[in-house]
Amino acid sequence: MEFNYQFPTRAVKHWERWIGERDLADVAVAAEESGFDIVSTTDHPFPSSAWIDGGGHHSFDPFVSLAFMAAVTRRVRLLTFILVAGYRNPYLTAKSTASLDLLSGGRLIVGMGAGYQKPEFDVLGAQFDGRGGRFDAAIAAMHAAWTGEVVERDDDPYFPASGHVMLPRPAQRPGPPIWIGGNSRAAMRRVAEVADGWLPFEQPAQMAEITTTPSLAADEIGERIATLRELRVAAGRPSTFDVCFTPQVSRDPARAAEALAAAAPGYEAAGVTHLSVESHARSIDDCLAEIELFGKALASAPL
Repeated sequence: MEFNYQFPTRAVKHWERWIGERDLADVAVAAEESGFDIVSTTDHPFPSSAWIDGGGHHSFDPFVSLAFMAAVTRRVRLLTFILVAGYRNPYLTAKSTASLDLLSGGRLIVGMGAGYQKPEFDVLGAQFDGRGGRFDAAIAAMHAAWTGEVVERDDDPYFPASGHVMLPRPAQRPGPPIWIGGNSRAAMRRVAEVADGWLPFEQPAQMAEITTTPSLAADEIGERIATLRELRVAAGRPSTFDVCFTPQVSRDPARAAEALAAAAPGYEAAGVTHLSVESHARSIDDCLAEIELFGKALASAPL
């Protein structure tokens, strides 16, 4: 079992006031030294104010922030959690991810999702309708670009390419692992057919209406993983795959750390390979204190 520290997205709006002697580098170093295996940031380049006012959040640019953290760490892996596939041309995404993977020494995990914020798609000039088909094509286009060979994809209806080539290649071959975010059958199908891991998250029914991905209770994760294993075998792929699950925990760091450490063996038995700590910190000092609490608790988990 490994553990991911999600940077506290709701704290981004306060970050301008915090920059000084301590910054994101301290958070990354603390996470690595406390035993976390992954650090992650999310992707909302230009969200609508209505969504923000309704409980949404801002984010740093995922490539810039993860590169910043990569420069001050040596072991911890770097996860885009999650990169919205439709917001960027996949060949640009392939360039950014290959560069980050190579410069970090092969530590990148590309977490991707279809996205659900239509206003954000619209303002970025991206196509919301048909985003599922474009997502599938984007993954194939990225894999093609990562080869470092001339890409000939004239038959791709979304991202045709003929006679184009991209260097440098990523450090990981054939490319960084791709983990798919979301609880939907479409997300699970992508994990089964074209991806390497799954990023499900515990979600009550009322939140499912907002995020447009199905609800998922913590005690259902084992059944979903078993279903996904069957789908992968049916697709001719290995039954083993990474599962990074985000459970809902208390906003009190001490209680959350204790509960997560106690629950970790059960999640591991269900097939979860990584647990994600969703931070609720509102300052750098809070981040550092929270990381220390979780690090100590998770190190003592009976795994």
